[in-house]
Amino acid sequence: MDIATAIATLNRLLASKEPAQFNSSWIRRHAPRCYQFIRVNFRREYGGIDWDRLTCALERRFQRLWKPERITKRSLYEEPREIDAIREKFREKLYVFIAPLDKTDTRIADMIGISFVRLAQQGNRLARQELCDLIRFTVDTWIERHETIARWRGHEEELQHQIEACIRRYRYTGSFLTYLFRTLECAGRGIVPYQAYSLDHRKGVLAHDR
Repeated sequence: MDIATAIATLNRLLASKEPAQFNSSWIRRHAPRCYQFIRVNFRREYGGIDWDRLTCALERRFQRLWKPERITKRSLYEEPREIDAIREKFREKLYVFIAPLDKTDTRIADMIGISFVRLAQQGNRLARQELCDLIRFTVDTWIERHETIARWRGHEEELQHQIEACIRRYRYTGSFLTYLFRTLECAGRGIVPYQAYSLDHRKGVLAHDR
């Protein structure tokens, strides 16, 4: 079995069984040979099965059926070797958060981001901080280019809270960057633009002085 065969097998199985949702236990029960192949060949940089890599390769109609095992609350810890494993794998690609050249770079940014997200969800505080630092380059670009996201300018503390909340909540195996963008876009609609507020406030002060 190879990767293409494993993906094709799962696509056929999902099409025939039509489950309302599926997870790793479902795959192990209905396709044990596929599961064993996945367990060996779809690995994260710091250990464990990379289910995101697998499910993103499935047909789109099946991706949203993925229901990962519930993440139990874990004690926070700091393990720099896990961070180093991700950095080592992508050391020549970290520029994608600053200046992605094309859609391939954007996809790579998602892969890196999701690796840090899953590690942060396991409890590694260093992973959360590392991703927050990297993702801010991308968010700053959005602020410059998108009117709704630009409303976050001047609201640094709340913006940081939103980013950290997205890291905690992210479950779906689709694009983390898209999830973050949509979250900031939606939440940003209720924010008064910082510059406009400052200008209006200043006008009010001047009128009052007169």
